[in-house]
Amino acid sequence: MKLISNALKSPAAVAVTVALILLVGVISLFKLPVQLFPDIERPRIAIQTTWRAAAPKEVESEILEPQEQVLKGIPGLRSMNAFANQGSGFINLEFGVETDMDQTLIEVISRMTRVQNQPRDALPPRIMLGGFGGNNPALTWFFLQALPGNTKSIDEYIDYTDDVIRPRLEAINGVAGVQTFSAQNREELQIRFDPIKVAQYGIQIPELISLVSASNDVSGGFIDVGRRQYTLRFNGKYKVEELSELILESRNYSNIRLGDIAKISVSRQDRQQMAVQNGNPAFSMRIDKANGANVLETLNRVKAEVELINTEILADKELVMVQSFDASVFIYRAINLVTSNLFMGVMLSLVVLWLFIRRMRATLIIATAIPISLFTTFIVLQLTGRSLNVISLAGLAFAVGMVLDAAIVVLENILRMREQGNDYHTSSELGSKQVWGALLASTATTVAIFLPVFFLKDIEGQLFGDLALTIAIAVSVSLLVAAVLLPVLAKYYLKERSIPDPNQALWQKMSALVMTATNTSVKRVLLALTMLVIPVAVTYVAMPKLDYLPPVKRDAVDANLRFPPGANIKTIEQEVVKPIVERLKPYMDGTKEPALKNYYLFSGPFGGNLGIRAKDQSKVNELLDVVKNEVLVDLPDTTAFARQGNLFGGFGGGRSVQVHLQSKDTNALQQVAKQGLQWVKDAIPDVSVRANPGLEMAEPEIRLQPNDREILEQGWNRRDVGRVVRTLGDGLYVGEYFNGSKRLNMILRADGWSDPDTLGDVPIVTGKGSINQLSDLVTIDRTAGPSRLTRIDGNRTISLNINPPKGWSLEETIAVLKTQVEPKIRALMPQDGNIIYGGSADQLEKAIGIMSENFAFALVILFLLMAALFRSVKDSALVVITIPLATVGGILALQILNLFVFQPLDLLTMIGFVILLGLVVNNAILLVHQTRLAQQNGLTRDEAVKQALTLRLRPIFMSTATSFFGMLPLLLVPGAGSVIYRGLAGVIVGGLGVSTIFTIVLLPCLLRLTAKDFGFSIKTQDESKHLVTVAANTAEK
Repeated sequence: MKLISNALKSPAAVAVTVALILLVGVISLFKLPVQLFPDIERPRIAIQTTWRAAAPKEVESEILEPQEQVLKGIPGLRSMNAFANQGSGFINLEFGVETDMDQTLIEVISRMTRVQNQPRDALPPRIMLGGFGGNNPALTWFFLQALPGNTKSIDEYIDYTDDVIRPRLEAINGVAGVQTFSAQNREELQIRFDPIKVAQYGIQIPELISLVSASNDVSGGFIDVGRRQYTLRFNGKYKVEELSELILESRNYSNIRLGDIAKISVSRQDRQQMAVQNGNPAFSMRIDKANGANVLETLNRVKAEVELINTEILADKELVMVQSFDASVFIYRAINLVTSNLFMGVMLSLVVLWLFIRRMRATLIIATAIPISLFTTFIVLQLTGRSLNVISLAGLAFAVGMVLDAAIVVLENILRMREQGNDYHTSSELGSKQVWGALLASTATTVAIFLPVFFLKDIEGQLFGDLALTIAIAVSVSLLVAAVLLPVLAKYYLKERSIPDPNQALWQKMSALVMTATNTSVKRVLLALTMLVIPVAVTYVAMPKLDYLPPVKRDAVDANLRFPPGANIKTIEQEVVKPIVERLKPYMDGTKEPALKNYYLFSGPFGGNLGIRAKDQSKVNELLDVVKNEVLVDLPDTTAFARQGNLFGGFGGGRSVQVHLQSKDTNALQQVAKQGLQWVKDAIPDVSVRANPGLEMAEPEIRLQPNDREILEQGWNRRDVGRVVRTLGDGLYVGEYFNGSKRLNMILRADGWSDPDTLGDVPIVTGKGSINQLSDLVTIDRTAGPSRLTRIDGNRTISLNINPPKGWSLEETIAVLKTQVEPKIRALMPQDGNIIYGGSADQLEKAIGIMSENFAFALVILFLLMAALFRSVKDSALVVITIPLATVGGILALQILNLFVFQPLDLLTMIGFVILLGLVVNNAILLVHQTRLAQQNGLTRDEAVKQALTLRLRPIFMSTATSFFGMLPLLLVPGAGSVIYRGLAGVIVGGLGVSTIFTIVLLPCLLRLTAKDFGFSIKTQDESKHLVTVAANTAEK
């Protein structure tokens, strides 16, 4: 190769190139965005429609169903989930990863314009790319607290936050936006009328609605008058202070004005939700990260700005902004752990390498492959827009031992050239050129194994793609380092003509032992059958249970609360929020352990969320017991579920299994779901299971059935009565009012009744001018209705949300559900009933199918590459046969891990088996090729096998040891985030160890069993040398 020759002739250019790589690598390292996980693109679009005061059934029929009809059939649509709540409807559209989301967003917007007859007072649908959380991930959460002594309501500061605080935060580099929550009771223009006075004046409420909503400015366009053009404009809008002068009717030279029957004011909506942080009233702000922003740098800038906001403007108002969850703490801990593991792996690999070589200079020359490969990887990551995260760093840690392989091969070959009498320059040049083809083929085999991981396009592929990418880059660069830099270093800095092997006698004894164990046909057959059948059987029996994602826990406790049906916000505050705050107070003050760092509590009509963090992260289990057994007990009619938070929850529902029950018969569906809850609890001890939506049709409801005949006789229709009822309830939207700075909803609302018994007595002037009571027009019943309705793909659904207990994998949970629970549920389901599994269960099933296909694809890639390498299908098959030895090693490693910690076979661990394929075949390749070469040189088959063992045992064990110990810290060192890659490390370490030991027994056995014709013909000495170097590839280390 000219590249090698030119490098040896220009050592200064090589040195400058290396220096530039290191310099640019350091710059790239500091420029790389640092975050916990890679960026995940979620192919989702969410649609939110607000319809003030509408019940869930009306939201379903008037909002969701029409929208679902136009959205069906969008290209790439996988699922459509819809939720009808009180006053709002939500639709979540999920698409395939290959979908063009920008084009799809345009299509969704276009289709939404086709929806006909949406309620007039429903707000326009809000369409959000990326789902309800938006397309930008949450960076952090802050709460604006009212400090003790502040007598104002926290709601008084909502507008101040929007006008002053939010712009300052959104101006920070790296922040995409700021969203406020639990602060939805915005200002509105309220017109509260007295229905008795309205009746006394003989005014019909529909006429009142029309008059109030008609007070708008109107543009008449332009008109030419002489040489001038005038704008024609009707100024019909009242100012707030003038609106009370609106004339409703004129009688007997006397005007009836709006102020005579109503009070007009700018007031806030009735509060429907609240939040508390650290015992103080608050509302939350979610700060979103801009795409490509460095998480740690952006967090530091946000913290600095918040500190300025607190001191400059909030202190005087007795307010303070407090961070809820500081992601940087976990990021620092997780990244520091994997970084320390990386350096520990480097040191262990170098120590092991030195123990084999016993020459410090030679060890350091080989070690140059590590920093150059790592820093080049940083450059590529920066150029491709990737980030520095736990997954990519773990990939570098796994690559530490692998990047030494090519350097070991080159250095040994250079020394062999010196032993043959060549000078330093010739030895370096020929030693590198001879193994270049072999190293290229070996690297191609290793890198090709990662192709299946790149084909994972769903969330799993995006999450774990960085692992495959970093290993592939590092191994590829190590090839160039070994072929170009190492010859130069060896020429100028390594003066030894040979490096004696102190363990030569050991390799000879091991070789003799293997030959004795396989010296008869009977022994060979029995040994081959034993070593092929037993691993397969052990793999089948000892296969760990499957799981979706590693259970990465946060040092926090999260709890979900379900409040008593029909409880208003005041009741929730008195009976739930205040008791929780009082119970947490001693822990927040530090008088009881575990002391708390912070907590928050959201509460609303649909339920609440509680998040608590201890100062001492090691006491999270103790905190969980306190929350379960003290904080959340004896809350009136409230159910609560608490568990340790999961960092992977946002990528796929954590470790939850959802059983979706579907039928048009809602009543029957509720009975089945209620029975199903009990069956799940009976089948899985200590399981956490709840129904969504709740099964109790207990949301109090005052149902008004129209008396059509009476309504018609009074000169009205159902629409007139419906509008009247809306004004008697939460208020009727009659338009918008612009006060010069912002737009306010205009709400017409009646006063005068306080309980359902008096509602029917409300006087109403009908279309014929007579005064009737409301009960004359409608029949009033007290009943109960749903607080929420769920639809999946257009079908009414009740879901059983199941969280497996500690120590249970998803596969175990799903198996129990399908064998013990599902048959009982199906027996009770209506004829049109259906059962669908969702959540992590559905994602696991899809991922397992993809992983199985990709594993098979990896095997095919290996087989074809080795067939081309060996020029023999038979030899390629011999190497592939040894793979089960690695598989059983990985399985046994997982079983040993499970003796100490819970370690299921999750998706990342499965990727370990794919990676293992490219590592374990190298030893088999080495033995097969060396045997072929020896036979071509005239040795018998047995002599050739013995020589292959004697010559290749050292590089086999050297390569295995450096990789084994390089990855060992990832397996053994506990800490934040270690559970992410612990199973993967266990598979590779166990597979490498077992396959190495057994391959040196099985391969000689198979080689001695096969026919003399190895399926190839070597006709020239050059071709023979080519095959030898290819065989040496990775194993000649």
